[in-house]
Amino acid sequence: MLSRTHETEMTVLVTPDMSNFGGNMHGGELLKLLDKVAYTCAMRYCGKYVVTLSVDNVLFKHPIRIGEMLILKAAVNYTGRTSMEIGIRVISEDLQNGTVCHTNSSHFTMVAVDKEGHSSPVEPLVPETDVEKLRWEHAVQRKQLRQKNTN
Repeated sequence: MLSRTHETEMTVLVTPDMSNFGGNMHGGELLKLLDKVAYTCAMRYCGKYVVTLSVDNVLFKHPIRIGEMLILKAAVNYTGRTSMEIGIRVISEDLQNGTVCHTNSSHFTMVAVDKEGHSSPVEPLVPETDVEKLRWEHAVQRKQLRQKNTN
C-alpha cells in the first residue's frame, strides 16, 4: 500500500514557450504550475480527487528567467473536514552560475471530492514538528481572516 505523505516537490525547467514579452516566465504559466503542485500534494495526502477552492496571497518576489530550474515545494499546512491548505514555496536556480533565489510563495485551498463531485472527508493532519505546528497556526489565522472578510 502507498504511504501517504503531506509534502511534495516538483522540478521544472523554464523554457522559451513559458516566457512573456519581457523575456521572463509568464505569471500565468507559474500559476498553472502552482495549481498543479497543489493538486498533486493534496491528492497524494488524501488519496482522492481534489479541486481548487481558492488561492491566497500569490506573492511574486522576483522574476524567473528562461533557462532557470524551478523547485516547487508544497506541503499540507492544515486540514479541515474536507479541505486542505497547501503552502507552496518556489525556488529558482540559475544552472549556469549556481545561484538560488526564493521567487514566490502562495497558499491554495483544495477540497477532496468523491466520484459524484461532492465534498469528501479527509484524514486530519497531525502537525508534529515545530515548523508544521507553526504552519498550522498560520493557516488557521488565514482561514479566520478569509471568513471575516466574506461576512
